[in-house]
Amino acid sequence: MAIYDEKQSALTWVDDNRATLSDWHATIWDFHEPAWREYKSAAWYADRLRQEGFEVEEGSGGMPTAFCATWQNGDGPTIGSYAEYDAVPGNCQDRVPYQKPRDGVHRAAAGHTDPHSALGMAALGGILAAKAAMESHGIKGRLKFMGEPAEKVCGSKPVHAAKGYYDDMDAAVSFHPSYGTLRANTAIWDTHCGSYWSCIYTFDCEEPETWRGMVATGGSSAHTVARAPGANDALCLMYTTTKYTKESMLPHTGTWTLNEAILGTGDATSDNLAPRFSQIQYSWRSPDLKMQQRIAEVLDQNAEHVAAMTHCRVTKAWVTKTRVGLPNHAMARLCYRNLELVGPPQFDDDAIAFCREMQENLGFEPMEQPLLDEMVTLNDPEDGEAQLRQQLPPWQLNYTSDDYVDWTWHTPTVRLIVGRCTLKAPKAGYDYPAWSWNALGGYAPTIDPTVICAAKTIGATVIDLLTQPEELDKARAEFEERTGGGRGGAKWVPPLLPPDFDPPVGFHWPEYVTTVRGEEWYVPVTA
Repeated sequence: MAIYDEKQSALTWVDDNRATLSDWHATIWDFHEPAWREYKSAAWYADRLRQEGFEVEEGSGGMPTAFCATWQNGDGPTIGSYAEYDAVPGNCQDRVPYQKPRDGVHRAAAGHTDPHSALGMAALGGILAAKAAMESHGIKGRLKFMGEPAEKVCGSKPVHAAKGYYDDMDAAVSFHPSYGTLRANTAIWDTHCGSYWSCIYTFDCEEPETWRGMVATGGSSAHTVARAPGANDALCLMYTTTKYTKESMLPHTGTWTLNEAILGTGDATSDNLAPRFSQIQYSWRSPDLKMQQRIAEVLDQNAEHVAAMTHCRVTKAWVTKTRVGLPNHAMARLCYRNLELVGPPQFDDDAIAFCREMQENLGFEPMEQPLLDEMVTLNDPEDGEAQLRQQLPPWQLNYTSDDYVDWTWHTPTVRLIVGRCTLKAPKAGYDYPAWSWNALGGYAPTIDPTVICAAKTIGATVIDLLTQPEELDKARAEFEERTGGGRGGAKWVPPLLPPDFDPPVGFHWPEYVTTVRGEEWYVPVTA
């Protein structure tokens, strides 16, 4: 693919702003805020985009840490992309080649794993690079950049989709740093991510004194009266009942998972009084929506039964419901040609030295070349697809989960994957500890090459879509065919959440809090 002047301007902008993008990435990485609580990160993006001339709607879709930013240069196509910026509790590794939590925070605090800090910064870099080229060459069009919080619970994109935020886009680029050896430095061809659903069951013991008529009367003491099982028992029974019934939910085929998290309880109570309140969250992933619905039905039945057993009332709140990914070969091929033009990320001597020191600290002989070859070489989309299909049953059309899939049903979307610094295993079957993966995502020499490569590829792809109408026409035609007529077509799957959905921001999600003791993780630093 040739580099014409407009595209060269986008690539040059990224080169000229390498240090700036690195500093910006460090800022978001240092915020390390978890899902639904990314207040500083979202505010930083909103302020930065306004300084770049974008109009910004903060709190888009009713989500306090979401945003929608637009910039227009005359009439033309609208091309979209997005940032994510949520971190993961329990992963607060510092940017050093040995295990060490960040200074000043509890060991359970959040940290970037994938890292979403790099995901968002690469997408922002690509959009700003395209904007610079549009201004320099008078390219007509509109850029739309979304702030998507809580991806770790697939939270915001189904909400934005249900509320119509994606309906005005002509095409979009979704980016993620690589998360395995398969399909790195490529664009996803056919097997996009599957579906992710999540809900919260709340158990309330509202009238414990009416437990089977065992009320205190006359001079009886509450200490001698039967206590209702209450909300803690409901939570425990929900946990164990679901464990027992998990194997009966679906056949033993395909890749599906079901996991739980205990969000909150009524906290301490007198030993003779029934616990009044508890919550448990379930999240499940599978390749198709029928499987998702089956799991949901079993969970609902379990919740109703344990509530009845424990003298509780149960209520259910959806956290998210995503669709499955819709391919677009035209977008994948266009984006991959730009990745070929840019070339895969390359890691310098500082990155190699950091990796070798990490291996030594883990007790291994440092390798001369410690990085996986897959991270620094290109992988054609169709080759990557063939490699993955060898591991999946023929009937399975989708794999793993990510909420970008909701973009794919509203506009032609490409899923770009760029390699990130990943160490070679010193022996067969060895997995590096999670802290090492997190550290590599925070140290500039080991993460900046991924950000720069992705930013260039995104910027170049956006410019192609704005200046080569035949490329956009091919993508749109394929989208119309796959959906049976576009949004609302015969094969189109509408959003699974209603337009009036209330985002689940009020639950007991982990976060940083400010008390008279100062700012701290919600687990006290003195614990």
